[in-house]
Amino acid sequence: MDFRILDASAFYAGVPFRSSDDCYTTSSVYDEIKHIKKNHDALGTLLETNRLKIREPDLESTKNAIKAAKETGDFPQLSKQDISIIALCIEMNGQIISDDFAISNVARNLGLEISPIMTKGIEDVGKWIHYCPGCRTNHITGKECPMCGTPLKRKLLKEKSVPLNE
Repeated sequence: MDFRILDASAFYAGVPFRSSDDCYTTSSVYDEIKHIKKNHDALGTLLETNRLKIREPDLESTKNAIKAAKETGDFPQLSKQDISIIALCIEMNGQIISDDFAISNVARNLGLEISPIMTKGIEDVGKWIHYCPGCRTNHITGKECPMCGTPLKRKLLKEKSVPLNE
């Protein structure tokens, strides 16, 4: 693979500045990080030399990214920038460079390639559920158990099939 898809953490870690690989990101991520090395115009140089390309994912890939994030339970933790990076990776079948655990979990559940930068990356991949420690029921989402009113907690389940009360 001769290109990478970068989220904001990759820019903060300096990945595109010390790599000869072509890099892609989305306009929403670029807007988030365009202040980096502004006095040296490093991002401008990457754009001018075509080593950094800004590309928007198509609507179908974006819908698939949102659907996958909802299925894993990571959607509430993901920003629109995060969703755009996952969608771009779906569309281009690239490698995401990110230290974000929610991005990593969604990407790995989709079978996408992801590489961490400054962390070991995630070890466990699964789906998040909300559970009630009071009445021991599982729920897709929420802050409070609809059955007994106890505050819900969140945990990652490695198994795919979990009975949920909606």
